[in-house]
Amino acid sequence: MKIELLLTAVLASVIGFTATPAWSAGSALEPMPAELETRYALSALPPALRADAAVYLLDTKKGYVLSKPGTSGLVCLVERTQWQDAEFRDDVFVPLCYDDAGSKTHFKVSIDVAALRAQGTSATAVKAEVEKRYRDKTYTAPVRPGLSYMVMPVFRAPGPPDMKVRTLAMPHLMFYAPGMSNEDIGARPNLADHASLQWPFIDKQGNAEHSYMIQMAGETEKARILADEKPLLDDLCAWRDMLCLAPMHH
Repeated sequence: MKIELLLTAVLASVIGFTATPAWSAGSALEPMPAELETRYALSALPPALRADAAVYLLDTKKGYVLSKPGTSGLVCLVERTQWQDAEFRDDVFVPLCYDDAGSKTHFKVSIDVAALRAQGTSATAVKAEVEKRYRDKTYTAPVRPGLSYMVMPVFRAPGPPDMKVRTLAMPHLMFYAPGMSNEDIGARPNLADHASLQWPFIDKQGNAEHSYMIQMAGETEKARILADEKPLLDDLCAWRDMLCLAPMHH
């Protein structure tokens, strides 16, 4: 999920985070170990849904390739490029899983963006191409209600207070809400009021078609996710320091 505007801005009020030095940014993507990337991608789903979900792993020279076939219509990956920023980094890690409706729409964007990056297309050109494909209807919003699962224990994306990339613990669900705004649902998320962020709000991720209604996991559910996924958290942290959570979450 690109956590780009409101969603990124609210994180500091909701969760802890860790920042890493500037050296973690860069245009060349480092591949994750396949077994770790698979577990990480599937962690975006509730455990009961993981066995039947498909998993795509990133080949940094080609793009995403199917690694684990699925039968449920759910598809999972670890997103490493957020096209709307027009910037390529090597320190963004966003596990997410789409349902059938999302796999036919938003998922295609992630697949194409990774392929364009692997082919050597510049970040600004990738952004322009995605925007063009939305305009000419190559890409569209989901045609029916649905959601993207993001109940993983940790991810890295831009966050407050300075909108630099940070390691975050914020399991949540993202319901497709193309063209919707907070005004449409009467939402009034307030960065200074933690309680207001526990209720649904709209996050626009690059354009109106890519808007979501966000529902965050409650504190009890979040604590259970972090406890259940401790082996994954430990392995991610051992692989790269940038994926280590702050001590308050470990």
